[in-house]
Amino acid sequence: QVQLVESGGGLVQAGGSLRLSCVASGIRFRLDRMGWYRQAPGKQRELVADVFTSVTTVYADSVKGRFTISKDNVKNTMYLQMNSLKPEDTAVYYCNAQTLTGTHWGQGTQVTVSS
Repeated sequence: QVQLVESGGGLVQAGGSLRLSCVASGIRFRLDRMGWYRQAPGKQRELVADVFTSVTTVYADSVKGRFTISKDNVKNTMYLQMNSLKPEDTAVYYCNAQTLTGTHWGQGTQVTVSS
């Protein structure tokens, strides 16, 4: 059974930083593609960043240079370090894993950036 549990969201002022964590179980953590998505009110869910085999990463243009995705293969945990946060980064952030059995999502964690 796949479980993805996010944490680390919260309220931060513009220019601040947050680090999101996603603890994964029931997946091939070293091999399966994992990523972070976000959904703002009234908008579609969008890719923020993903990581494949722990070394290949993809970032949305809007977060390049500010966000960093990483994985700890010992702790089975994926991170999203978010720096220089902007009000437009406000959204629910979801952990995602693409496995042999399909696509899986965490419950989401709210990130709110005040101006």
